[in-house]
Amino acid sequence: MIKKTNTRLVVAAVSLAVIGSLAAPQALAHKRHKSHRHATRSYSSYSQSGSSEVNSKVDALEAQVRAMQDELSTLRAGGAGAAGTADAAKVQELDQWMASVKSEPVKAKSKDNMVFFRGGYAHFDNVRGGTLDPTSVSALGLANRNGTLVGPITDRDAWYFGAGFDFSLDDNLWGLMDNTEVLAELGVNYSQLATKKNNGLSPQETATILAATEIGLPAANTETATVNMATVSAAPKIKFLKGSAFRPWLIPVGFELNVISPPSDAITVLTPGMVFGVGADYKIWKNLYVGADVRYHYAPGDIDGVRINALNAGGYVGIGF
Repeated sequence: MIKKTNTRLVVAAVSLAVIGSLAAPQALAHKRHKSHRHATRSYSSYSQSGSSEVNSKVDALEAQVRAMQDELSTLRAGGAGAAGTADAAKVQELDQWMASVKSEPVKAKSKDNMVFFRGGYAHFDNVRGGTLDPTSVSALGLANRNGTLVGPITDRDAWYFGAGFDFSLDDNLWGLMDNTEVLAELGVNYSQLATKKNNGLSPQETATILAATEIGLPAANTETATVNMATVSAAPKIKFLKGSAFRPWLIPVGFELNVISPPSDAITVLTPGMVFGVGADYKIWKNLYVGADVRYHYAPGDIDGVRINALNAGGYVGIGF
């Protein structure tokens, strides 16, 4: 009977350890007392020694179970505390983020891309001629039918108009400067200098001059020719003060192709060049802008005798998108 009691106590103790003390220590004490009384009534001759052995084993198991209970309680308290601390930290972080978002002013999304239409005044550095003009020899004293000398075109002033696109590439100059936007500008421009008048000589007059001077003149030029130039350009544009209504900008250097008409005396019509510019625009209403700019167009050398370097100054109207 003592062995049976011991076995029952061991099984109960192990079960308590595995499930984290399902029974209270008082139940173990009651079981120990009941076993002791039963052993005393059944075996009076062996009661004292058996009870002592059972008591010692039960006490040892009770001590182990209590130690395991204490350790489990400590682990649970520590885990709950760590989890609570982590959750509290996350909640505090979210609160701080929400407060910062609410405190920031609401900004309307700007339309950084733009299509613009421009026009203004142009001035060329050099006299712009065209194909060979037989009346450009002033020593001949040739006059048209109005009595005025017909010589080479000397106009250097012109007017221009054009259009283009701005495409936004970066908002802060690739991390170098805040609120400084980088855009790519693609544009086309038309400049007109003058209209080349006909020389006014009839075929008979041309033949008379040929016989008198032995200078070979072509047939009379009865058509007019418009002296102009078309330009296609691509350039980086650095625009300051992003988010404000007034925004100055500059073009450090850009690439362009120039087409002249009439062609040079060598029948050359195309030449590459560079463009530099500064300007500013102002948002007057929603996505509608007005602005002004100054640009200098430079082509190294000449196009077989024709130089096209020019300064443009004018205004533009832009639409953001």
